[in-house]
Amino acid sequence: MGRELTQITTLFFFVVFLSISVLKVSFADSRKQDSPTPLNPFSPKASLIRYWNKHISNSLPNPPFLFSKASPLTAIDSAFFSKLATHNSLSSHFDSFCSSANLFCSFDSKAELANHNKDANFALYSNKRFSNYGGSRSGGVDSFKNYSNGLNSVTDSFIKYSRDGTGHSETFTNYAADANVANATFGNYGTGATGGSGEFKNYDDRVNVPGLRFTTYDSDGNNHKLSFSHYSGETNSGSQTFTSYGKKGNAVPSEFINYSEDSNIIDSTFTGYGELGNVANDSFTGYGVSGNNPHTNFKSYGAGENAASDSFSNYRNGANVGQDSFQSYAKNANAGKVSFTNYGKTFNPGNDTFKEYGKGSKGLTTVGFKIYGPDRSFKEYMDKGVSFSGYTNTSSVSGSFVNHRWVEPGKFFRESMLKQGNVMVMPDITDKMPKRSFLPRSIVSKLPFSSSNLSELKQIFHAPENSTMERVINNALAECERTPSRGETKRCLGSIEDMVDFAVSVLSHNVVVRTTENVHGSKKNVTIGTVKGINGGAVTKSVSCHQSLYPYLLYYCHSVPKVRVYEAEILEVESKAKINVGVAICHIDTSAWSPDHGAFVALGSSPGQIEVCHWIFENDMTWTIAD
Repeated sequence: MGRELTQITTLFFFVVFLSISVLKVSFADSRKQDSPTPLNPFSPKASLIRYWNKHISNSLPNPPFLFSKASPLTAIDSAFFSKLATHNSLSSHFDSFCSSANLFCSFDSKAELANHNKDANFALYSNKRFSNYGGSRSGGVDSFKNYSNGLNSVTDSFIKYSRDGTGHSETFTNYAADANVANATFGNYGTGATGGSGEFKNYDDRVNVPGLRFTTYDSDGNNHKLSFSHYSGETNSGSQTFTSYGKKGNAVPSEFINYSEDSNIIDSTFTGYGELGNVANDSFTGYGVSGNNPHTNFKSYGAGENAASDSFSNYRNGANVGQDSFQSYAKNANAGKVSFTNYGKTFNPGNDTFKEYGKGSKGLTTVGFKIYGPDRSFKEYMDKGVSFSGYTNTSSVSGSFVNHRWVEPGKFFRESMLKQGNVMVMPDITDKMPKRSFLPRSIVSKLPFSSSNLSELKQIFHAPENSTMERVINNALAECERTPSRGETKRCLGSIEDMVDFAVSVLSHNVVVRTTENVHGSKKNVTIGTVKGINGGAVTKSVSCHQSLYPYLLYYCHSVPKVRVYEAEILEVESKAKINVGVAICHIDTSAWSPDHGAFVALGSSPGQIEVCHWIFENDMTWTIAD
């Protein structure tokens, strides 16, 4: 360690000496030329400019929106942190590294605890931790509207919420929607409550990394109805945990409607759900519909229940693969009823495992499967009371899936709509990711970026087990290590130099990068002004780059063949004033897309039958060969 410190100190003073010398010369030159002091040539930004000029063959101006994301590190800091990265010592300077390099490292932020014992109507409320909220309440309603919406990192906690209440109800509407990271913990929620209800509407919709935990939720309750509608819709890579949910409850109905619909790689764990309950009624409707690889683990779900009814309707329908595990489900139940309707009819076959399902049950316990998907594994299955109707026992799923999901107006459109004078809806193109910068290649090239190096990454970015930071890292790695689609070339890139190399490798050195100018017009009707087809409007190929959530600025870039790219003036409808210049990309060949893709839902067609266009959102970008 002493030798390493000596090397770093020597490097530090060497860079200081050079920097001072350069600044003296630069200052003298700037006075002669009456111009601002040039960049220190040893800084990451100056190095980037040289790299760009060397590798981009055209003489177009450097793109300011991309260069604004370059590392803000000084020459001295860049050399210092690069040396630390070489010796795997960045973790010891984590705070200064995050601050100096403009990273986002606070996904696990904390909020202060608060008590509350009055009926409340919360609007535009965010990031609170409640302890003993609404205990022993009689009657009344708590309403949460627009709770923690649109935040980068949501950390909410409800402990002992509505415990031992009588006839008390809770309503959560638009909870943490459009957030990047949403952590919510409900502990001892509704424990011992009698009557009343808990209702969650639009909970965690369109969240990037949801992390939801329900512990001892409604245990020992008596007819306290729970309803989840549009729960975790359109989310990306997260997890939900329900532990002892409804345990020892009496006549507690639970409804899950449109749970995790259109979500990407969601993990849900139900442990001891409804355990030892009496006359429970649980229903899962539209669970995981059209999701991508949803995983659900049921352990001891309904174990020891008496006269309970559990139903699964349209469970995982139209999803892409997926995996469910049922372990000791309804084990030792008495006179229970479990029915599966339209279960697991995935677009691509998934995998389900049933172990000790219904084992040891008594009385008239029945299990029914109707139109159940293929390739399931049943182990130690109960030998009576099981009926299969329309069970698909084939190697592939046939038929089509009707998808009624909601797609934001204007998110997808036809090429014919890009016509001067046409009025159309502009979707919300606002970037909701936390503000971050790229790292210099000299640092990012020394950092691991692989699931095989997860332990090292967790050490560097201070990510404890089961923390939000760990999930953020895992999610980014999973997306970046995903097998490319047919004909796709993809890379995840943490420096502008790496992005330049990828774009050049796909297109040529004569490339230009574009993005939509600003966010004006979002969620409004706009008029299309002058439209320009890039490369003369010919079918071409491009490289599109989209942000991924990670401590430093990380982009997922992929080659997009057979597209047309357009620049279009965006005008205010009434005044016809120009408010934006939008960049739109039209995918000409959609034959490899899923029939359940949101574009076909919105436009009413199927793969290969139509082209599909969309705007380039704020801070996303597309690269093409220069005109």
